[in-house]
Amino acid sequence: MRMRNKPGAFARRAGAALAALCLALGPAVAARADDGNDKGAAPTEAGTSFRTATALDVGQRGTAHASTGDYLYWVYPGDAGRSATVRADVRLPAASARHGAQTWQVDVYDGLRRRQACRYGAQTRTVAAETTTVRLSCTLRTVRAWAEPWANDPLPGAYYVRLTVLDAPAQDMGLPVDAAVEVSTVDKGGAAAVGGKLAKPLLPAAAPQAPEPEDGWSSGRWNDRWWWTGGGAVLGALCGIGGYVLTRGRGRPRGLPPQV
Repeated sequence: MRMRNKPGAFARRAGAALAALCLALGPAVAARADDGNDKGAAPTEAGTSFRTATALDVGQRGTAHASTGDYLYWVYPGDAGRSATVRADVRLPAASARHGAQTWQVDVYDGLRRRQACRYGAQTRTVAAETTTVRLSCTLRTVRAWAEPWANDPLPGAYYVRLTVLDAPAQDMGLPVDAAVEVSTVDKGGAAAVGGKLAKPLLPAAAPQAPEPEDGWSSGRWNDRWWWTGGGAVLGALCGIGGYVLTRGRGRPRGLPPQV
């Protein structure tokens, strides 16, 4: 005689199995969460040269405590088809400790250390002695997947951010400042696509800590141009079929002799 399991017994077995699964997956999930938190920790210092630039992921806010007159460097990944905006904030000492106006500037260099022009933004700013905050910004050109050797177009790879004071009274040099830098990017889609790609991104060989985009380098991947091209081809084929159906007629008219 065949016996059926009672609902209560089945529920207890399912609950025990679920509990065992949770116990098995718990440490793995916790370890993954810890890895994610470590990866997302923003840097709290800056380099003093290209070779010692601090790695900064897109979307992170890097901070540093420095002195007036220091050169502060960060490096972030610039991927193809994306336009980056660099924002920098500098908190100056109190007005009572300063002796005049200061001029600050943020510059961006590519992996070949070519200075990149800002499309718009306050790249350089002069503040009065009573002002305690300087805000700078620089929106760069869209990174291209490929360019001619003679061109000065931005290419995928490492991009360096340099923040420094250009002009300040000699008495103010060495005063403590707090700096913060953040990089955000916008995907320009197929409008920025080109018919080529680099074999490798422009990364410095002497700086293995240079960051990489979260989803990898996308130079040469599919973009929305492929969808527009495929959609246009399908639409053209449908229009051709529709035109043929409308103009082909109904065949041989009735009443014509066989020879005609």
